[in-house]
Amino acid sequence: MLKILKYSFFDLIRSRWSLIYFLFYFISSISLLYLVGDLSKAMISMMNIIIILSPLIGTLFGIMYYYNSREFIELLLAQPVRRTAIFAGQYFGLSISLSLSFLLGAGIPFVIYGLFRSAEIWNFGVLLISGVFLTFIFTGFSFMIAVRNENRIKGFGIAILVWLFLAVIYDGLFLLSLIIFQDYPIEKLALVLTVFNPIDLSRILVILKMDISALLGYTGAVFNKFFGTQAGMLLSLFMLTIWTVFPALGFLYFARKKDF
Repeated sequence: MLKILKYSFFDLIRSRWSLIYFLFYFISSISLLYLVGDLSKAMISMMNIIIILSPLIGTLFGIMYYYNSREFIELLLAQPVRRTAIFAGQYFGLSISLSLSFLLGAGIPFVIYGLFRSAEIWNFGVLLISGVFLTFIFTGFSFMIAVRNENRIKGFGIAILVWLFLAVIYDGLFLLSLIIFQDYPIEKLALVLTVFNPIDLSRILVILKMDISALLGYTGAVFNKFFGTQAGMLLSLFMLTIWTVFPALGFLYFARKKDF
């Protein structure tokens, strides 16, 4: 698995798409810091970019990488190598390379701007951790979808639909349900529904750490009310870990059962 991980990582980190991904975050961070002139405000703006873009890139890269390397996977399957080692190596190689491009692209400008001399260093660390979590989660989703669907168009469609649902549609349906049932005590239901969306969990984790009460929203306020800041952050981290493990185990299970 480590050999396949190493091969996948160095193959991906040298690709122009990884460079473009790195440059996007690098230029975005520099632009925000130059325009805003404040670390805290720039981090809030970066949060909105990371929460949406990281899962999208993880989804697209994951689905494209699997389909493009399918012949290579079939070649490896003909060798005396365990299936879990092949797929886990490729998954971790892709996830780590994307996370590294993201961390360097978003982190270098803030470090140059004086992050280590600022009190915002821990808040920025949580922001980067949430981006890494989302990258691993949605890369796992894309692998699971690709393993289950031989048709590339169908696989792409399902992967984009999953990202669109969790990033946009889920919040709309959630807000609509809160409006419809506003006369009922639904705080606990709001907590349960929030747990089923890793993007919302990441947003709440960052906002609770930065203590931005104006941006908490309904679900964040409920988290803060029921658990407090520290307990709410720990719960968010725990659930994000569960979300990371779930799709990874899912696609490994389907890969073991699949007839190649």
